[in-house]
Amino acid sequence: MMVRRIKWHVLPTINPGQFGFMPQRSTEDALFALIEHIRAEVRAKRVVLMVSLDIEGAFDSAWWPAIKHQLAARKCPRNLYSTVCSYLNDREVIIRYAGAECVRPTTKGCVQGSIGGPIFWNLLIDPLLGALEEEGLRVQAFADDVVLVFSGSSPETIARTANSVLRRVYDWGLDNKLRFAPHKTNAMVITKKLKVTPIQITMGGESIKMVTETKILGLIIDHRLSFKPHVADVCRKATAIYGQLSRAAKTTWGLNPEVVRTIYIAAVEPIVLYASSVWVPAVDQVGVRKLLDAVQRGFARKISRTYKTASLSAALILSGILPLDLRIREAAELYRYKRGEDIDGMADRKAEQRVSFLDAPHPALAPEVEFCCLEETQAETDAVEVQDDSGEGEGYLQVYTDGSKIQGRVGAGISYRRRGMEVRARKLKLEDYCSVFQAEMCAISKAIEDILKMPDMRVEILSDSRSSLELLRDRSSFNPIAFEIKNLIRRARNMGKTIRFRWVRAHVGIEGNERADHLAKDAALHSKLRAAYDGVPISTLRRKIRTRTLGVWQERYTAGETASVTKAFLPDVVASYKLVREEPFSALMAQIISGHGGFSAYLHRFGLKDSPVCICDGRTDESALHLVLDCPRFGRWRCDLEIECGMAVVETNLPTFVAKPLRRHFEKYCHRILADVLPRNGSNIKVKLK
Repeated sequence: MMVRRIKWHVLPTINPGQFGFMPQRSTEDALFALIEHIRAEVRAKRVVLMVSLDIEGAFDSAWWPAIKHQLAARKCPRNLYSTVCSYLNDREVIIRYAGAECVRPTTKGCVQGSIGGPIFWNLLIDPLLGALEEEGLRVQAFADDVVLVFSGSSPETIARTANSVLRRVYDWGLDNKLRFAPHKTNAMVITKKLKVTPIQITMGGESIKMVTETKILGLIIDHRLSFKPHVADVCRKATAIYGQLSRAAKTTWGLNPEVVRTIYIAAVEPIVLYASSVWVPAVDQVGVRKLLDAVQRGFARKISRTYKTASLSAALILSGILPLDLRIREAAELYRYKRGEDIDGMADRKAEQRVSFLDAPHPALAPEVEFCCLEETQAETDAVEVQDDSGEGEGYLQVYTDGSKIQGRVGAGISYRRRGMEVRARKLKLEDYCSVFQAEMCAISKAIEDILKMPDMRVEILSDSRSSLELLRDRSSFNPIAFEIKNLIRRARNMGKTIRFRWVRAHVGIEGNERADHLAKDAALHSKLRAAYDGVPISTLRRKIRTRTLGVWQERYTAGETASVTKAFLPDVVASYKLVREEPFSALMAQIISGHGGFSAYLHRFGLKDSPVCICDGRTDESALHLVLDCPRFGRWRCDLEIECGMAVVETNLPTFVAKPLRRHFEKYCHRILADVLPRNGSNIKVKLK
């Protein structure tokens, strides 16, 4: 409670260059802002010197008198200031060793694990950031990781400026009981110029080491901004995970492919995608693409259970995972939209933006929203009014809200009821790209707006959207509609109105809820009113980006020279992606669809069999397509399949056979073929026929 109030008073005064422990800011935000500034300077043909400072024992050295001074200088309320002083007063450090105990008083250090430590540290370091920014210097911090960016037309000018600034930084640290470590501080020159005079800078009498690459917040930045070292590093980490998986997930035994998929999506992709918005241009480089493909191929092969020789294109289609370079572009594009950039193809629309934390009300004024569950039967709901646990409920205006998305259109409905009878109804139309969740929230918001204009002093809002009510309960939410709802609730309570919330189960016959649902559907399909809300939800953006990604993947897949057999079975990327995610193919079917399996033609390619021909005629290669489509030895089974499915077994019909509802019939047919072919070709894989 104390920290929330301190933050409300202090955060608006914190330098915008501080990204650490700040609400609605992340390491990716810090890296994106830093690299964008450097790129702008490089494009302007300036020389850039980036200095990454290191503070020894930063949090352990946080000097309390300096923190108290900053609280007083920012006019922190007296009660909070006194509470902080009491919190820091009479603290001791106790060390026990070899049966002895040593106790010493302390006047510095943020208590390890405390929730107040982050805001205290930001207060301590903020004067340094402000002083450097006033001199026109680009300074950025993430907690105790401070980066200085110097730029200019000549190295000599940059060196003089940097030495002067670093001298003042070092002196400031001594004045505030903080020690900057010159031997751990790195500097790097970034420029497009071919020849640059070496820059010599010092700090505290020691020379600063000049490097060609440095790691900042987990991102390796090189002096050419190619980010190849970073990609190589994350690929090494991902390969290490694959090395552990490869011993526990084989083609026919070990970890289930879905477990491998989960590990890949939850562990490997986040490692690779970290800060992708910063280094996404590197994906255009052929060398970077090869590194990413090498990492992904192993995981795709484990998930699809194909042979090691299967191409990456075939393994990706059969595993149902997107090419890694396209995933990186997806993540970078979504990040840009979240930052407020115009959305491509949506007529200057922007993503729904969170409300700034600076606009939040004082914690004491923020309304607490609670809700309870209503499980009444139809008979109980048809009563004159709904009683709560205390027996109170008389005189409440009941307001049922609901949202709906039908036939690609979105609407919301509100039904106002007294004593079981509807006294008013309202329909709301939303933009077609909006979500049902937005419709539910919008309905609640508009309902409270109407309540402010009505004479009723006690109102009960009933919604079947539990997620909406949970969001309203969350004190830390900055969703724009939820923020507006809470402001309206505060206004209503200032007017003496009582508003309570209840969750009702949907589609169980509750008359008010069914009426609101009918109004929402009618508004979606028939309303000609102007849209009540037009914020683009993140879910819509994800779908839009994924659709575009699948289109790029389709072009690449079709134009590729590999996976010719797989293309015969799965020519369409979108359909295949959905099909494989719903029901993955077995290891045996992966042999058929990839064309890499225990077939004579395949084995002959690798010197494992003397002849590639099929025994049916001694002339035709025994390939997967030959066995499925043409081999006369399986003509009877092929005829049975054609009768069962009402379709000829020809190459043009293969995509239909591997899709529902014919898939199980086709798999049974393929298994019978493999049960005959694999043992004859020396495979030890046993095929169980159903």
